[in-house]
Amino acid sequence: MSFKRLKRKIRKKNLTPMNNRKKVGVILFATSIGLFFLFAVRMIYVVAGGHVAGTSLKAKTEELYHGGEVVKAKRGTIYDRNGEVIAEDATSYSVYAILSESYVSGEEKLYAQEKNFDELASILHKYLGIKEKSALKTLKSGVNSDGTSRYYQVEFGNKGKNISEETKQNIEDAMKKAKVKGLYFTDHTDRMYPNGNFASHFIGYAQPDKKENLIGMMGVEAAYDDVLKGKDGKIVYQKDENQRPIPGSVAEEKKAVDGEDIYTTLDAGLQGYLETLMDKVNSEAKPTEMTAMLMQAKTGDILAMSQRPTFNPETKEGLGESDAWRNFLIEDSYEPGSTMKVFTTSAAVNEGVFNENESYVSGKIQVADATINDWDLGKKGILTMRQALSWSSNVGMVKLEERLGDRWPEYVKRFGFGQSTYSGLPGESKGTLPTSNIVDQAMSSYGQAIGVTNFQMMRGFTAVANDGKMLQPHYIEKVSNPNTGKEIVTRPEVVGEPITAETAQKVREYMRDTVESENYGSAYDQYKVPGYHISAKTGTAQIAENGRYLTGETAYIYSIALMVPSEDPEYILYLTLKQPQENKEGIMGEIANPLLSRAMDFQNNETDSADEESNTKVTVEDYRNLTTSKAAADANKRGVSAVVVGNGDKIIKQSAKPGEKVMANEHLILLTDGKKEMPDVRGWSKADILKLANLLDIDVSFKGDGYCTKQSIAPYVEVSKKKLKITLG
Repeated sequence: MSFKRLKRKIRKKNLTPMNNRKKVGVILFATSIGLFFLFAVRMIYVVAGGHVAGTSLKAKTEELYHGGEVVKAKRGTIYDRNGEVIAEDATSYSVYAILSESYVSGEEKLYAQEKNFDELASILHKYLGIKEKSALKTLKSGVNSDGTSRYYQVEFGNKGKNISEETKQNIEDAMKKAKVKGLYFTDHTDRMYPNGNFASHFIGYAQPDKKENLIGMMGVEAAYDDVLKGKDGKIVYQKDENQRPIPGSVAEEKKAVDGEDIYTTLDAGLQGYLETLMDKVNSEAKPTEMTAMLMQAKTGDILAMSQRPTFNPETKEGLGESDAWRNFLIEDSYEPGSTMKVFTTSAAVNEGVFNENESYVSGKIQVADATINDWDLGKKGILTMRQALSWSSNVGMVKLEERLGDRWPEYVKRFGFGQSTYSGLPGESKGTLPTSNIVDQAMSSYGQAIGVTNFQMMRGFTAVANDGKMLQPHYIEKVSNPNTGKEIVTRPEVVGEPITAETAQKVREYMRDTVESENYGSAYDQYKVPGYHISAKTGTAQIAENGRYLTGETAYIYSIALMVPSEDPEYILYLTLKQPQENKEGIMGEIANPLLSRAMDFQNNETDSADEESNTKVTVEDYRNLTTSKAAADANKRGVSAVVVGNGDKIIKQSAKPGEKVMANEHLILLTDGKKEMPDVRGWSKADILKLANLLDIDVSFKGDGYCTKQSIAPYVEVSKKKLKITLG
């Protein structure tokens, strides 16, 4: 088609201007009607459906006019045995000033007005120690030159934080009196330790995380974190157009469940006194480390324990030191030295190979290719076996170990060495046993070539102090649930009977010579509790590092174990002093003598009270496939008495089914994947022994009634027989 023909055709189709206007009008009208209907349909859809692009209008409205916040659960309080607070929740505050002119209530101005800045700065200076010039500078920094607010609010640095409830109240009262507004507070969850340095590594500390939740970081605070922390709740409320809560509109949605309270076995009076005494000796002796533990002999209750260096759990002062994070009492394995001779003598007396009047030449003894010397190189000449203990003769102990033969390593296990106490405290060491090498076995008789912890030593000492019955170190008196009123009261737990009562009594008699024998007492006249005899044993242990022993005049761990009264001990005290710069004779007596004297005074003033029994039932967890240490510690923490059978690293069977409810303090037997060793079941009930036999897949027969007094398979011996005979009495 030619261009001319196309042009003619277009002209033919052209309308008049009036018709063109009509056509455009019709199109615009139709378009308007269409858009109106489209908008109407969309509005109907939005109103009916309540959603825009998948977003709920109702939810957005509620979000705008409804608020919500977490209600923090109160962390459980930690007490001493008498209900004295050791650790409890506290609220701290930080202050800020609101400068925005929008912060009003009706006609009332709630923001900080520029005309009141001087008065506000004066209040901050008086109660927080903030310099008035600094406070004024901060306030003015949030205001423009024309007097309008530059920032909604301003804060006042570190001095405006960690404010107590009392100081907060004082600031609010001062503002009310001066008739000024503008300062407000944000509350923070915090933990208060009112006693300062007070069994700090044992109690530990808790601190808030980024979400203001208190988290246990050490000691009981960490070990019992799940018991103490509780469960947070939530509240909802209505907000006004300025996003502030409307008074009276709060509706509780979910209640907070407060954490459970823990009553420890510590005695605040004795613990506080111990801390004071340790500070004094620490400043005099200047050791690299020092530990102390006071225990009730008949229950295993730990009444006081501490160490140096230490720290303040509230201010964290001291935590910057290199060793400050370690709990020496539970985490450190060390060679105990001559305090081990208490156990060597006990084993020899128990096996009938100890004659107290037998004499020998002290000085040195040859064992294989090693020469073992006495500390005084034999200056005393001839000693009796009784004097071997009080004068601390290595030669005498090696002679006893040789007579015991294969029974000595058995007694080492009977006294609990090489086995965790399953305390549940973080980082517990299980120590190390001597190798089967003849020299190592000999050295272990006087406290070398073996690694122990303080808790293990105290567990062993209870057998000597408590007439043969060895007790678990015990540091939790009870756990109390404030939400239900229920309590789990923990009872003393006998974990073995390595020696007879007669043996224990005889050994305590020999130990008296250590402080009472003028010529053969290694600590003669250094330890005294007026009116009482003391059983004692000193220790001086070399320090092994990197495969060799340190050298130097004081390159030792000095220690003392004390039991008072000797005839029927109420208390056991164990002290260690590592590498002191000054080690004057009897320096540890500056702790032991006043502390034990005060403890005996407390004992005499106490009124007899009936033992608390707990009828609470505990739900057994599933411990199968968990590590042995984790399973046993958790079971003990939840209120049952865990008994580990075997030397494996993992639990394969348990005596009660997961989910089963058992009485608090009932034995829960945990079978490991290692060698099956018979536990010490003396004192066990028939029912518990039947559970054990079922786990070990052996037959058991009983003679008599009551509780086990004799077992045919010796404790800590591998179970190879299929028959166990039990005598009850």
